[in-house]
Amino acid sequence: MTSPPRLPVLAGLPLAVGSGLAIPVQGRINGALGARLDDGIAAAAVSFSTGLLVMIIISLVLPRGRAGLASILPAVRSRAFPRIYVVAGAIGALFVFAQSFTVGILGVALFTVATVTGQTVSGLLVDRMGIGPAGKKSVTGIRIIGCVLTIAAVAWAVSPRFSGAGAGSDGGPAALLLPILLPVAAGFLMSFQQAMNGTATVHYGTPIAATLVNFVAGCTVLWAALAVKLALAGPANPLPTEWWYYLGGPMGCVFIGLGALLVRSLGVLVTGLGMIAGQLLGSLALDLALPTPGTVVAPATVLGTLLTLAAIILATLPWPRGALRRQRPVR
Repeated sequence: MTSPPRLPVLAGLPLAVGSGLAIPVQGRINGALGARLDDGIAAAAVSFSTGLLVMIIISLVLPRGRAGLASILPAVRSRAFPRIYVVAGAIGALFVFAQSFTVGILGVALFTVATVTGQTVSGLLVDRMGIGPAGKKSVTGIRIIGCVLTIAAVAWAVSPRFSGAGAGSDGGPAALLLPILLPVAAGFLMSFQQAMNGTATVHYGTPIAATLVNFVAGCTVLWAALAVKLALAGPANPLPTEWWYYLGGPMGCVFIGLGALLVRSLGVLVTGLGMIAGQLLGSLALDLALPTPGTVVAPATVLGTLLTLAAIILATLPWPRGALRRQRPVR
């Protein structure tokens, strides 16, 4: 078994940011597909299925993919890692469920802040527990400050959209408590998904195999949910013929695969923070280049995005131990 090489931070962090750029594009495509089908679960199942198809082709065509495909069953049978790691893709399905069922109630802004909060907090926890392939990383004061700044910066960046938060709820703030727990939980579990995928990648020898297994698990969960929905509510609208509706799944391949590769080098927290920065930059670029009706790019969006980048740099730099401790006077 040949493990993927470790990347230096200066190379890995831009890759994390770049992979995060695909997230808002995927969200825009899947959102349009969900509106066209009038069924968020069906759109998610279609997106995961196209991603699975892409990963099957890559796994069969590329020599590295075939080698990873051959290593999946031996790694699982030998218990090279806990077997529950093979269902990490179900966390991605949970994230899609959270989008489908809570964005209409909370609004995009509150949903984003809730998921980022969960992911940032769990990134610290997962690194401290050493679940990922990078091993244990201490919870330093600098990393905590970087996380708090990231959450605040994301809240600032999306604050112009808060006017639509909770538009679908008539029960006041108390009615938002339960819906907001779902995206927080989905974001919290995303760090565990990245750690599981990263560990599996080490044993498979390639992130291609880990990404393939993710899409298999996610498709299984989503198609089971869709079968229940079809039995209760009937089918959605017919599938569209425009090719771009089916690009969401391949974009998911990009950030799942890169995330599985990068957590070994950067750790779960920094990988997640880099993707958050890419997500904000991608959203800003989309709003500028292809705005939806009513979109306004406010100064807070730009400044909040820049503050997010600064917070990630703060959490990433190799600060010396005790950097936040007060220096004792020399007697």
